[in-house]
Amino acid sequence: MLAPYLLGLVVLVLGPFVITLALAFTEYDLIRPPVWTGTGNFTELTRDPIFRTALVNSLVFAAVAVPLRLLIALALALLLHRRAMAAGPARTAAVLPAAVPEIAYGLLWLWLLNPLYGPINQVLALGGQNGLTVFGRTPPQWLTDPADARAAIILMSLFTIGETFIILLAARRSLPHDVYELAALEDATSWDVLRRITLPLIAPVLGLLLVRDVIQSLHFSFVPALVVTDGGPPPYATTYVPLFAYRTAFEYLRYGYAAAATLVMLLLTVAAVAVQWRLLRRYGRFHDR
Repeated sequence: MLAPYLLGLVVLVLGPFVITLALAFTEYDLIRPPVWTGTGNFTELTRDPIFRTALVNSLVFAAVAVPLRLLIALALALLLHRRAMAAGPARTAAVLPAAVPEIAYGLLWLWLLNPLYGPINQVLALGGQNGLTVFGRTPPQWLTDPADARAAIILMSLFTIGETFIILLAARRSLPHDVYELAALEDATSWDVLRRITLPLIAPVLGLLLVRDVIQSLHFSFVPALVVTDGGPPPYATTYVPLFAYRTAFEYLRYGYAAAATLVMLLLTVAAVAVQWRLLRRYGRFHDR
């Protein structure tokens, strides 16, 4: 019964990983045979300003987007776990963006973020004068300003929380009702219930989702950066490591160099997950006491 899973694991995961690992130590252009370069690609990466920019962009994206995604998904799960009027359509609306194909999702946001006729800037300009927002500021230039472009990629990621929302919704519904009935008898406030009951009980689920989202965030930025901002605006404001590796491999035919960049990102991901895992284990031991 495990054979189909093991076959898929070998063909789709282990095989590509071994090939990437081997190519990372070569210079290969898909035309001539690979040439062994040792650690030359990794040495070049340390001196490549574009890769350093892509690496910083990826780390900043993960540091900002992941906590925001978890907070929004948690808030929605806590608001919509009860059976109430319109709760069903609201849950569907929360999950639906995650079901949209990535390319279609990117093209939709390319229209939404258009600084001239996009709905987002038109809403922000309501109540303003002389083309300014109601706060007296120029509407965000999502596609031409580096800071606004980075914010746009993060904004796009905040709507694809359907799977995280479903998991947290199930976790909240699985909590024992007796605990909440006892808290009501003790006249506990909503904040006390959240802080002392709900969050501690679903903390293990939140921890696992945090680890998973850190891993996923490093490749989520690929399609939005490619379709919406094209890695810009200059200089490489929304070029992330996946986009850097893609262009290095398929536009410049430097497959070995792209494989080395992918491995560096993999090692950083493993390090981030290891740190989070240690923190989760410490939290678990502290909670058991």
